[in-house]
Amino acid sequence: MTGPAAPAGVFRHWNRTPALSVALSVYNGASYLGAAIESILAQSFSDFEFLILDDGSRDGSRAIAESYAAQDRRIRVIARENRGLVASLNQLLGEARAPLVARMDADDICPPQRFAVQMAFMAQHPDYGMVGADCSCIDAAGQPITGRHITRPLSHEAIVANLECGPTMLHNVVVYRRDLVLALGGYRPAFVHAEDYDLWLRMSRVTRMENLPDALVAYRLYPEQVSNRHCITQARSAALAWLSHHACLNGQPDPAAGLDLLPADSELDATFGPGTRDFVHRRVVERSLYAPSALAAEGWPMLIAYARSHSRDRRLWRLAGRMAKAGLPAHAGRLGMRLALG
Repeated sequence: MTGPAAPAGVFRHWNRTPALSVALSVYNGASYLGAAIESILAQSFSDFEFLILDDGSRDGSRAIAESYAAQDRRIRVIARENRGLVASLNQLLGEARAPLVARMDADDICPPQRFAVQMAFMAQHPDYGMVGADCSCIDAAGQPITGRHITRPLSHEAIVANLECGPTMLHNVVVYRRDLVLALGGYRPAFVHAEDYDLWLRMSRVTRMENLPDALVAYRLYPEQVSNRHCITQARSAALAWLSHHACLNGQPDPAAGLDLLPADSELDATFGPGTRDFVHRRVVERSLYAPSALAAEGWPMLIAYARSHSRDRRLWRLAGRMAKAGLPAHAGRLGMRLALG
């Protein structure tokens, strides 16, 4: 369902197609949503529609979005029951009217020049399907965080060279061509928490991409964010997205085509090819070595399976030490015993 009707006259401005559609999905994001919205409304480039999809929030997110919509006719609020981020992103793509779509997260902040810089690049480079940018980092209170910078590849060639292990592009600051993403099938639901990475892989096969060196988003880091809570699922999905991409590059059918859910571990080799299960376990462990709590919970079966065949990997002994320091002595002991058995 959609939200209540907009105040009279709100959409008079949109008798023509805007140059840009801003797509923001929010779920229980009331703490930071207002600041995110205000940073979009303060953009020096103003020819955009602003789509805010409330994905069944149980806090005040919808009311916050609607209060801004009542003041700025560029905003349209879409409210419905919770279906998750992939469904929200695909709905936003379907609702967008502009040829270019800018992604924005509900907990981040953009500097005023973001859209002007990215729109200028896309106008000057019609052969590029997407442009990203660098970022700065802020904490939960909006204060700058130093020492967390990641050097991202800038050129298309460098991005492609980094696709397997990263870093590549930040989802919360990209601008892409809507028709191209729709032609690729949009975001695929199977790759939950790595739906953006899967899209970048598919886009790399049909278009050019670039990252601008400008820090065009302030990326908020805090313990409750999705990338922290779901790092194991994200790493598993990313590993399988890479194998799907690799198969396509080799002229083989996409093993993930038509999947709404990724296979269970016991079915991975049959779906993606021999050795997939071991590859996925290795990737998950490697990407989560500094997340001992996650590996002791959701990632535990994959960690133990990996440890059985990689008992000489010294990183695992260090991981056991991190588990002990994180208040997980039982898991640290069991991992140590598994490694000692060889």
